[in-house]
Amino acid sequence: MKILMVCLGNICRSPIAQGILESKIARLGLPWQVDSAGTSGWHDGEGPDLRAVELCKTRGLDISRQVSRKLTAKDLDHYDLILAMDSSNYQEITAICHTQTQRNKVRLILNYLYPNKNMAVPDPYYNGRFGEVYDLLDEAIDSLVDSLSAAKI
Repeated sequence: MKILMVCLGNICRSPIAQGILESKIARLGLPWQVDSAGTSGWHDGEGPDLRAVELCKTRGLDISRQVSRKLTAKDLDHYDLILAMDSSNYQEITAICHTQTQRNKVRLILNYLYPNKNMAVPDPYYNGRFGEVYDLLDEAIDSLVDSLSAAKI
């Protein structure tokens, strides 16, 4: 299973989500891969926001080596599941999809925690609420892992 986490700039939400899922994959011994990307290229080549790095460090995760990159058309074929942090990200991802198979891979991450609610992971870039975002993503990723494990993917 190859999973891609996607937010706007790939410096806050998606790097945190990537770090959380990598941690759970390692702990559970799952043969999954995870990466992250952004729908914009504003921060290409940069590391995650230092506030995200510090928060993750306090939670036992090191996301400091991640590097921001923009989502590409190739990602749509390479990944089995593409998880958007909000509806804007979702719309931008599906706008570059060329096939229904690609579109079917794109989901809102919080729908794993709150099915069919289409809720957004708030962007902590401006409000600094990284702890709340981490906790929300941690819960959603627990539900994601349970769901995918139950499906034996």
